[in-house]
Amino acid sequence: MPSTTLLRTAEYLVVDTETNGRSGAECEVTEIGAVLVGGGELHERWETLLAVRAPLGRGIQRFTGISQAMADEAPPAEAMLPRLAELLGGRVLVAHSAQFDVRVLRQAFAREGLTWPDPPALCTVALARRLAPLARQRKLGPLAEHLGVEVGVTHRALADAETCARVFCALLPRLCAHALTLEAAWELLEPARPRRARAGATDGGRSLRGVRRRALDTSHLPREPGIYIFRNAAGQPLYVGKSIDVRARARAHFTPSSADSGWVAQAEIVEYETTASELGALLLEHRRVTELKPPGNARLKHVDAHVWLRCRIDIAFPILEVAAEPAAGRAVNIGPLRGRHAALELVEQLNSLFGLRHCGRTLPRRDWPSAYGQMGRCLSPCLRDLDPNAYRGRLDQALALAGGGDAGRPLLAHVERQMREAAAAQAFERATWLRRRGERLRELLERLGTAVEATHARPRLVLAEHPDGGRADAVFLVGGRVVDWGEARGPEELAARAQRALGFTPRPTEVPSLTAEEVDATRIATSWILREEPRELVLRPAPDPARVTRFHERVLGDRAPGAAHGGREALRKRADVPRISALTTRRSA
Repeated sequence: MPSTTLLRTAEYLVVDTETNGRSGAECEVTEIGAVLVGGGELHERWETLLAVRAPLGRGIQRFTGISQAMADEAPPAEAMLPRLAELLGGRVLVAHSAQFDVRVLRQAFAREGLTWPDPPALCTVALARRLAPLARQRKLGPLAEHLGVEVGVTHRALADAETCARVFCALLPRLCAHALTLEAAWELLEPARPRRARAGATDGGRSLRGVRRRALDTSHLPREPGIYIFRNAAGQPLYVGKSIDVRARARAHFTPSSADSGWVAQAEIVEYETTASELGALLLEHRRVTELKPPGNARLKHVDAHVWLRCRIDIAFPILEVAAEPAAGRAVNIGPLRGRHAALELVEQLNSLFGLRHCGRTLPRRDWPSAYGQMGRCLSPCLRDLDPNAYRGRLDQALALAGGGDAGRPLLAHVERQMREAAAAQAFERATWLRRRGERLRELLERLGTAVEATHARPRLVLAEHPDGGRADAVFLVGGRVVDWGEARGPEELAARAQRALGFTPRPTEVPSLTAEEVDATRIATSWILREEPRELVLRPAPDPARVTRFHERVLGDRAPGAAHGGREALRKRADVPRISALTTRRSA
């Protein structure tokens, strides 16, 4: 099957195997179950027991329910495996932990002298890791329960294959939303941590200790903000970096005190692209790393000190959580925020104030309310008798107040209003509790800073200035994503770009769905904005050209060269301190 096959039109054969529980060459398949999936629905089923050569152990018989007598009466593998090969023809193999099932089936085919059809494969564990990140456990049973799939019989091939097929059908629409073809799906599901590079690989798995660093000629590189790309003699990209002084930073890789990076020994060519600001360099680095996937960038991770309050709303009874980065997919992301402990306490305060669940990603099944439910601080969806719409109404209210911007004043006003209502009803104990809550929330919001708002709630134009002043990159943040960025060429051009950017504004009740790349770009831009506090223009309501012109002139019109942010030297001292770039992307998990 070609890798360009469309996911929505492909046929899938979901396969599960049971084995004798032994490892290596002694592992034999005892049962195979297969379910045909097409159009997001389950169709034909097929199962068979297989005879084994070695006796089954008592433990594996108890675990699978396949007795020695059943194995003795089963047909030989050489008679049944051709039927499986026929079913796999022209279809995609899907399995839970597909690597294991493919390995034992390939081994079974080889043992019988048959040719393994080698179909393309998708793994539901990898799908869950990428598309259902709130699922705490990725074993088949817990994952199925998280996705609302009923689980009956377990550890029998056909029953597990049917459960896996329903899990796959639940995840397939999310996969199709992020990838159109098989090739795009494999790229999306690529593990975040690349395997250890072998010696002599492009990224130079070997150490450079004892190897003389041959410095490249960097005299042609500009002393401007931008990125540089190192390539080997064959033109393959090795590493992408950024700086406010491209020449100085590129040259630093070849000093004796620089990091021991294997790709340096293979670098033969260095290219560059310039930007008008440090933020532009960060965004351009992100774009090129995503496009080129240079091996020298694969192991790097961002080390932003900020956190995010986020909520995935595409699951039943969503939770509020604190993480180091925004969430992809349909999610409300509030931040970036300063201080993880303060953000965690804010989540706890919101959960208790609005009755949201405190129990983490996995929703347990309970016969009685939890301690929070007994105190009236949780709606107790774990009892399975709560209308999801009632819970969603409370969640929307919490997100609207907490993510409303203006330093959280809507949230404080809500608590103040509830306190007065409780006092008027002579519920003095509750009024006292709400007063303490309001005081603590005010302290938390002050510690977290002024960015307590959802990223999609406030469209804005940010002008990130050149270190020497007089120029700037215009960055448009609309709908929670960076929809446009590049050097500002004048007030008229800037006004036209603002009108185009506002075309990405979501409807008031809509939560935008972001890809992993869009989330990374948003995190990079908003973290830089929180740190540098540049000039910005709110694009709500839509600004007229005169307003954009006044903003452009106010930021750049009277700015003398060298006056922006303390000038080039101040920026260089801060930006060129050796650190892992906030912009380097992880290869997708």
